[in-house]
Amino acid sequence: MYPYFYYFYYDNYMRGPAPPPMPPFMTPPGGFSPQGGPPSTPPPNIPPTKPSKSGPNVKAVDPGSIRFCRYKFTYIWPSRGKPFWMWIVYVGNKSISGWRWTGYNWAYAGIDLNRIDSFQCY
Repeated sequence: MYPYFYYFYYDNYMRGPAPPPMPPFMTPPGGFSPQGGPPSTPPPNIPPTKPSKSGPNVKAVDPGSIRFCRYKFTYIWPSRGKPFWMWIVYVGNKSISGWRWTGYNWAYAGIDLNRIDSFQCY
């Protein structure tokens, strides 16, 4: 038992002090960071009406269709949950990320494209 604790403490001593924790709004080196800041104004006061579905149910939103909503106010109706405003800054093959309006301020967030029922951008 003694050698285990000795090596444990010796190894930690030789490595030096641990780096300070990263603040929640920063990303680690080499990690993903937002490509653009949030908009300087809140989204429109009146949310749009949800488009009616007249065709077959869609399993996921196509990245090519939502790509045109980058850097625009976009209203998103998720498959489950309450709809929300988003300022999209990144569109990937399976997800989007950007700034989501909380009702008071913008918070960075992401959502999978297969969890979006419908969207409309302005």
